[in-house]
Amino acid sequence: SLEDFGDNKIDVIKAVKSALGLGLKEAKDLVENAPSDLKSTVPKDEAEEMKEKIEEAGGTVELS
Repeated sequence: SLEDFGDNKIDVIKAVKSALGLGLKEAKDLVENAPSDLKSTVPKDEAEEMKEKIEEAGGTVELS
């Protein structure tokens, strides 16, 4: 789940949009409503890759 978008909200929105294949509005809504679940039942490798991209953009992600 996305816990926080930090100081780089726009970069985190772009990373979430790219990682999940969402439209801009959907990604923006997810980020602005943090903490929010991004995706469930994802293979561990895919989840780690998404986490890395979002954290590089400045977000905080917790895998569960």
